Amino acid sequence: MTPQINTQTQGLIETVLTKEEQDQLTPAAVVEMLLAGNARFASGEVTLRNHVAQVRRAAMDQFPKAIVLSCVDSRVPVEDVFDRGIGDIFVARVAGNFVNTDMLGSMEFACKVAGAKLVLVLGHESCGAVKGAIDQVQLGHITGMVANIRPAVEALADFPGERTSSNADFVTTVARRNVSLTLGRIRQESSLLAEMEQNGEIHIVGGMYGMQSGRVEIIHSSDDPTSG
Repeated sequence: MTPQINTQTQGLIETVLTKEEQDQLTPAAVVEMLLAGNARFASGEVTLRNHVAQVRRAAMDQFPKAIVLSCVDSRVPVEDVFDRGIGDIFVARVAGNFVNTDMLGSMEFACKVAGAKLVLVLGHESCGAVKGAIDQVQLGHITGMVANIRPAVEALADFPGERTSSNADFVTTVARRNVSLTLGRIRQESSLLAEMEQNGEIHIVGGMYGMQSGRVEIIHSSDDPTSG
């Protein structure tokens, strides 16, 4: 599919988000903006942006809408997936999109200090880190890394099918559960973010990216990995 240029009604986008515009955003509105951008991406549209102008306008400060915790997978270009420009979102990436102290600190900075309205944990189908966790890979620092995803594998002991990395359905189910458990860890381990969510200042949600469709499905609950 040949990408189509989406000029919206504004023509060439040169501006970046201001503090005043960020302050007016609600967490729910940011979710809708990201989903709308994802719909444009999945349908082959792209918003026309002047990146040179945006770089210069964002040079002195930033007021992003959200922070996205994504896998490092090269097939999931986060800004493109949500059709976002420079200064729109923070992106934190680690294979398997799990949280640790550094990721939590980055999220707290993004929301409490820089004013982001949304924490989005983005998993995806056919995740190599998830496959490594299923296979219990023993290889350098990869061993310790995939150990962070093992709780999602172990939580699916009753999965009605082959529990191997060659089973695409099992890999996707583990990836969803990993997102779900990560949402729970964020709320449990960051009292700052949990309080902001309780006060309605931010939303904390998950998402699953479809490798074939390019579409993101929102996961709201940290308890039910099949909810969306």
